[in-house]
Amino acid sequence: MPNSVEKLLLASPRGYCAGVDRAVQTVERALDQHGAPVYVRKEIVHNKHVVEELRARGAVFVEEHTEVPEGAVCVFSAHGIAPSVRAGAEERGLVTIDATCPLVTKVHREASRFAEQGYTVVLVGHDGHEEVEGTMGEAPDQIVLVQDEDDVDALEVDDPERVAFTTQTTLAVDETAAIIQRLRERFPKIVGPRTDDICYATTNRQAAVKQMAGSCDLMLVIGSRNSSNSVRLVEVARDCGTEAHLIDNAKEVREEWLEGRRVVGISSGASAPENLVAELVELFRERGVSDEQISEFHVVSEDVRFMLPKPVRDTVSSGGAS
Repeated sequence: MPNSVEKLLLASPRGYCAGVDRAVQTVERALDQHGAPVYVRKEIVHNKHVVEELRARGAVFVEEHTEVPEGAVCVFSAHGIAPSVRAGAEERGLVTIDATCPLVTKVHREASRFAEQGYTVVLVGHDGHEEVEGTMGEAPDQIVLVQDEDDVDALEVDDPERVAFTTQTTLAVDETAAIIQRLRERFPKIVGPRTDDICYATTNRQAAVKQMAGSCDLMLVIGSRNSSNSVRLVEVARDCGTEAHLIDNAKEVREEWLEGRRVVGISSGASAPENLVAELVELFRERGVSDEQISEFHVVSEDVRFMLPKPVRDTVSSGGAS
């Protein structure tokens, strides 16, 4: 079909966050150090291309630690685990490497601390998400999940004056703020974390999409369907009145989406590698979009880095696998 696209805007920041980069490197280092197979509980990050590449290198992805042979190497995913999983892995004698994102670990510690202090802990998040399951496992008898403002309205607690809240790290910023506001209205003495639980990468990527969506006729977001933060980016763009679609790669772009579209915006979730963005840009080059028609839409710079987990970090520093 004839090309109508006259401009590509690339959201900046986009793609890998520090927690995802750390988790992927952790599996790579573990494979270098121990050799295949290295077992990984759940998907290390929610991106099927990353998982497939690591599987090709010898990573074996399992749903539960009980599927890992006794004494084998097991990496815990970036989304975090419940204490019961850690205890079960120890009982099986697994060599564990925890790739939980430090920002998720922060939420776990907050939930645990609030529970120890006798609060009912309200976790704002999505039912069934691995991060939510891990956080609720810190104190399953004291943590309750709310997904929207209706859940807040229906919430019953033992002591309305002893309520605390935490949130999943990958939520929509505006939607979460509305839920927290409703919590404050229902429970005026509610306490929360000292700093926002929604991670910097989620916030920054949503801000970039929100600011550029109005300049676009179409937004394409690269990310897998089970990636919470990627799904949120599509929702943010649509909330701005811009047509938006979530795609795993350039092959999923439909011709009818592009009909009559002059300006196309591109972003990617925090677990999507940059090579997938490059492939999407190349698709538009093949349709006649020139380099002069491609520009970065820069909103904020990111310089966050996380240290690798100690077991693989020690190997690197001692002259082991690099």
